[in-house]
Amino acid sequence: MGGSEVAVATPVARSSHVGLDWFLLDLFLLSAIFVPIELLWARLDQPVFRDEWRTDLWHFGVSHLLVQLTVFLTMAPAAIFFRWAVAPELQAAVAGQPYALQLVEVLVVADLTQYTVHRLFHAVPWLWRFHAIHHSSRTMDWLAGSRLHLVDIVVTRGLSFVPLYVLGFAQPPVFAYVLFVSFQAVLIHANVRWRFGPVRWLLATPQYHHWHHAVEPVDVNFAVHLPLIDAVFGTLYLPRDGWPGAYGLAGRPVPEGYWTQLAYPFRAGR
Repeated sequence: MGGSEVAVATPVARSSHVGLDWFLLDLFLLSAIFVPIELLWARLDQPVFRDEWRTDLWHFGVSHLLVQLTVFLTMAPAAIFFRWAVAPELQAAVAGQPYALQLVEVLVVADLTQYTVHRLFHAVPWLWRFHAIHHSSRTMDWLAGSRLHLVDIVVTRGLSFVPLYVLGFAQPPVFAYVLFVSFQAVLIHANVRWRFGPVRWLLATPQYHHWHHAVEPVDVNFAVHLPLIDAVFGTLYLPRDGWPGAYGLAGRPVPEGYWTQLAYPFRAGR
């Protein structure tokens, strides 16, 4: 559970292993938490093994098995292409702030970046072909959020990491943010009927994010963590009691199956 902070006494040999251990541990932990929650507080009556669950499990599995590659592709571009923007004095000042304040700043900075990138993935046709994979799921639950094209994952995470790298936040707040994201990203896709009261205006909730996956309206709720960002830019849509009537893409343009979806963006423009 300590991850990279655990001291290792023996030499660590180079290895080409895949992240099977991470895949199994994460699958066990998330399913143990969210499957009972969805059974007890389900918004829609749907089976655990609903339609398309195999496709989403493939997405979940491949992204976890390639976790070392995706982490490298997320962090390397910032260090390679934005090293010139690093100012040691600024980084020292940022890292010297209280950790709680840094965590709030990380949330704001990362989500402003993700909001911008997210809107570009919706607005630019060739980027939309990759992001459409994520929106093709017609069922929302804890596993549906895993349906992401690898290009979408790398580009979004890579660009979101750039300001965190340049500003030089300390490791503990960044680790706390990653832990928060790991669970929140699953929760906002979950099939739960919780509305979270006033909290839904402060943090992204299932109701808020489900509207982003609705067939109608389109192009709303782009922020990942903070609805306030959508409110500022005029893209917030959060009815008091309403939930979407249907999820996915009108006309179902994206094919089913993991490997077909992996190839889809490269063939869709033909």
